[in-house]
Amino acid sequence: MKMSDEDEMDSLDAESDDIDDGVEEGTPQGYKNYVTPEGMEKLKAEYHKLFHGERPKLVETIAWAASNGDRSENADYIYGKKRLREIDRRLRFLGRRMQMAVIVNPSSQPKDQVLFGAIVTVEDDGGKKLSYRIVGEDEIDIEQRKISWVSPVAKALMGAKKGDVVTVRRPNGEIDLTVIKIEYPD
Repeated sequence: MKMSDEDEMDSLDAESDDIDDGVEEGTPQGYKNYVTPEGMEKLKAEYHKLFHGERPKLVETIAWAASNGDRSENADYIYGKKRLREIDRRLRFLGRRMQMAVIVNPSSQPKDQVLFGAIVTVEDDGGKKLSYRIVGEDEIDIEQRKISWVSPVAKALMGAKKGDVVTVRRPNGEIDLTVIKIEYPD
């Protein structure tokens, strides 16, 4: 019995839903996914691109490849199904992250203290100055010095005020950082 294209796609969707991606393993009870408004927009944009852009095109390709007959040696079909599972896994992950998100607007934070969303300029023991922006876990960007609020540096800086010295515990030893400047983007 030959399956229709719709039946085939339903079958593919069902198969991809059976995959346990383990994303929530080890997530603490009551965990909050703090995110800036820009970070939430990035999550939504990636979800939209995958769901409305890549996934429909891929489903169409898989349906075409499936209609060509023998699927066991059909590279378009095999690769397409694999990629579809990857996309569906990422969509589930993004959906959960957005569902758990707590949007924190940095401009509403007190300006005299390091809190979520702050851009903090610090000076280390050797006189080297660095700036960090404290953001959500989904927004980390090492090149732009955006660090997670749960990172050792951010944890040490949280609550500090201008002039405070904080100690950061690192694998290769402790380092003291002096808070030079605290800013919040508008």
